[in-house]
Amino acid sequence: MTTPWGEFALTRFPEDPRDRLRAWDASDEYVLRHLARERVPLSGTVVAVGDRWGALVTALAGHRPTQITDSHLTQEATRANLARHGVEPGAVRLLTTQDPPPDRVDVLLVRVPKSLALLEDQLLRLAPAVHAGTVVVGTGMVKEIHTSTLQLFERILGPTRTSLAEKKARLIFCTPDPALERPASPWPYVYTLPDGIGPAAGGTVVNHAGVFCADRLDIGTRFFLRHLPSGRGGRRVVDLGCGNGVVGTAVALADPEAEVLFVDESFQAVASAEATYKANGVPGHAEFRVGDGLAGVPSGSVDLVLNNPPFHSHQATTDATARRMFAGARRALRPGGELWVIGNRHLGYHVTLRRIFGNSRLVAGDPKFVVLKAVKR
Repeated sequence: MTTPWGEFALTRFPEDPRDRLRAWDASDEYVLRHLARERVPLSGTVVAVGDRWGALVTALAGHRPTQITDSHLTQEATRANLARHGVEPGAVRLLTTQDPPPDRVDVLLVRVPKSLALLEDQLLRLAPAVHAGTVVVGTGMVKEIHTSTLQLFERILGPTRTSLAEKKARLIFCTPDPALERPASPWPYVYTLPDGIGPAAGGTVVNHAGVFCADRLDIGTRFFLRHLPSGRGGRRVVDLGCGNGVVGTAVALADPEAEVLFVDESFQAVASAEATYKANGVPGHAEFRVGDGLAGVPSGSVDLVLNNPPFHSHQATTDATARRMFAGARRALRPGGELWVIGNRHLGYHVTLRRIFGNSRLVAGDPKFVVLKAVKR
């Protein structure tokens, strides 16, 4: 990545030489050019929200910026990219979306996220730290910036306009208005589960902003809940890519002796899963972990893995995450242990499972979804 602060060799995390997706895009380059061209003062507190793989804070590391992200993978990529360029530990402050933001922000850079709800939540959390002199610049690809995006900046921070597009990227310029009366945050959002979905029916779901299907139970999870494996007796179960934790909570409700590990790379998701679990008064034992799939889980230590893998990485459609999840599950499962997967029928996960496990069986299906089971031999 070429910037006014030099050239930077950046990678995503986990690093994969076969991955052709870059760790930056034209919107990162555009906002960095703008800062240099307009000679924006960077001596105060610089905060980069949603910096996807650490491109912004790596380029600006000399100004000791703060990064705020919802992604564990982003944090790991950032650490690796900073180390690659000799940045001393502590030069960049790494915060999650669940951490208290800085008390004062002088330059706010916002990499527009895919989730409008996450953008709303973060702008509302940062608004008290923004003052009349704060330079606020959003950035994203043209296809990521919509009228609703600009309206959020306008409603929460102040008057907003956009730049001309360059290389299909656009900037957002917002002039903070300290006198603006801001709306109350609707997050986290709480709702009640419908009937007819098994042990979790009538239960409570708590969703922090940015977690998939924040205001209702999505149809894929609804289908999965109707076809979860039955069984009791102190199994160790993993809700892998747990989202709001409703699947793992359903297992715990059905089997109070089960030990359930909730894992997701999203800090918002794991906070949601823990809140959902506690809201339902489950008597069993649970662990909540933000991390890279099943990394750190001992091999052969798990009886059952339940998984609804994502098939997007930001704007890119890819099965790379699913493949890594399946491989991680096979390693973590004991012999005879099972991976149960819910997915869109057209994704063809049965092929991938057969390649990794040597077997795959259809448990249930409808015109849109399939539930598949693979057993570790």
